[in-house]
Amino acid sequence: MIIAIGQKSFHLAQPRLADIALWLVAALPMLLAAALIAVLLTLSPARAAETADAACGGKNLLIELQQQDPARYAAVMKEGDETPNGKSIFWQIEKPGLKPSWLLGTMHVTDPRVLVMPAGAANAHDAADTIVIESDEILDEKKAAIALLAKPELTMFTDGTTIASLLSPEENARLESGLKERGIPLAAVSRMRPWMIASVVSLPACELARKAKGAAFLDQKIAADAVAEGKDVKGLETLAEQLSAMAELPVEFHLKSLIETLELGDRMNDVVETMTDLYLSGDIGMTMPMLETVEPAGGGNAKDEGGDYAAFEQRIILDRNKVMAERAAPILAKGNVFMAVGALHLPGDQGLVELLRKQGFAVTAVR
Repeated sequence: MIIAIGQKSFHLAQPRLADIALWLVAALPMLLAAALIAVLLTLSPARAAETADAACGGKNLLIELQQQDPARYAAVMKEGDETPNGKSIFWQIEKPGLKPSWLLGTMHVTDPRVLVMPAGAANAHDAADTIVIESDEILDEKKAAIALLAKPELTMFTDGTTIASLLSPEENARLESGLKERGIPLAAVSRMRPWMIASVVSLPACELARKAKGAAFLDQKIAADAVAEGKDVKGLETLAEQLSAMAELPVEFHLKSLIETLELGDRMNDVVETMTDLYLSGDIGMTMPMLETVEPAGGGNAKDEGGDYAAFEQRIILDRNKVMAERAAPILAKGNVFMAVGALHLPGDQGLVELLRKQGFAVTAVR
């Protein structure tokens, strides 16, 4: 697969589940995807009706991997087990002289299974003085959308470029076909940044249906409940900062991710189901090893192909971990805080759990 951008050409491997899954992880936090879903569904009434009736599906890819390739499965399990702080989504944060605070890893989805927080988390939320989330702008979608419209370059091509102009005729035809199957005319989204479209087409139909009906994802629910209880809600990032992180990744990476997402089709349901199972079991340290390893036959490990994986991990996860930890520090210094951020920001030697420990907090797993 070749993508031509200007005078440069980029070779793309065949669709790889690992690359697309990473895309999914990156896209889900973005509130703007929820608004985009509603817009895209209005372009195709038939698709909207189909989505509204969609049932959830998908299978756990690790079970499939265990059956088909025990050696690779064992490698995934080993790497996951060795990931620091990778066995819990709920943590207690302590420092002498302060009331305990709490850290919950979330999934930015509306899945009813995910919306039920682990034992003790709801009580910690209710007892906390301050609630901290990635971005408090998710509390007012209209206000957030207006703020983002002030920076159209983050979501749209503003220089006359279109997605079609960046692709070869063959790849343009494949993109158009993939979008058509989802009821989305290419012309209607031709000036959108490719990651904007990928953030929607990577979602299972059932998630699209819930979002289109206005269902809240976990972080939104946590924040909205806090407001209803009269609590102070603070954000660690702005939506514009989150969008900027995505926009800073090379356009060829985004184009590859979009095309591969479309070509994998319903296979993405399996990725989401596997990630959800790992989240519910608290095995978040196994998420990245799974995404790097589980893929269609013939693919290689995501870390072996160029700098895509490294660039993604650095900009979307590690850099943001540092920002979150720095901005959380003065809030946590007051004690009795309930903080909820994406679960993939917690594990690893550069994850939030370890960064908070370096600030002098004792951080211990609750579940």
